[in-house]
Amino acid sequence: MSYDTQVPAAPRQVMRNGLGTAALILGIIGTVSGLIPLLFWLAGTLGVIALVLGLVGKGRVKRGEASNKGVTVTGAILGLVSLILATVGLIITVTAVSDAVEEIDKSIKDAAPKDPTKTEAPSGDAGKADKGKALADGDTSVYDDDLKVTVSDPKPYTASEYAVGHTKGNKAYQVTVVVENGGKKNFDAVGVLLSARAGANGVEAEQIFDEKVGAGFQGAVLPGKKATLTVAFDAPKDAKNLTVEVNPGFDYNASQWELKLG
Repeated sequence: MSYDTQVPAAPRQVMRNGLGTAALILGIIGTVSGLIPLLFWLAGTLGVIALVLGLVGKGRVKRGEASNKGVTVTGAILGLVSLILATVGLIITVTAVSDAVEEIDKSIKDAAPKDPTKTEAPSGDAGKADKGKALADGDTSVYDDDLKVTVSDPKPYTASEYAVGHTKGNKAYQVTVVVENGGKKNFDAVGVLLSARAGANGVEAEQIFDEKVGAGFQGAVLPGKKATLTVAFDAPKDAKNLTVEVNPGFDYNASQWELKLG
């Protein structure tokens, strides 16, 4: 009697490429949607999902569970692009609506009969800050409409393994930005723009996006309330200073903080 002594071949491992593919598809749709300002909500939603799926898919590639590294990375990048376009689209939409409302209000006021016995005081420019030079750690920029912006001293930041915007060999620093609404109207914090330069040559310090930092201000700040945001920037290893610029919106002038790096 004879027996078959051959050992059956081990089953081939099935690659789990689904997340990377989904990230790419959603990233493409989100990016295309982001080109239309009114679809900022769709671009933002798809961008977040694509970025998360891309980062998780990249982890699978690293563990050998997936083989579509290029697709996964591209999906994550397109997710980030979608988020940026969504933010720009939201700003454009909010600004357009605000301008339209102001024009309507102006038309109504112009059409209303005026009392010749009353005079109107000239309104100030809410976009002008009370300081025209670079600020230091902890200084506050105060605008004519009592909006206050404060930037803290930079602290070393450890970017995650899958962070976007961090270059190997560079150092990462986090700063805290506080926006306080001292006025009488709601302040739309979504339009706050942040940027930075580092070192003596003033090279661009790219903003870092990972699961802990990267999202901008959300929603409105009510009168008398504050909003706090932690943001991280990538700087050359030998940089001794970080210049952080905060622009509260299209109707405001930007303020800069000159911060020393430890």
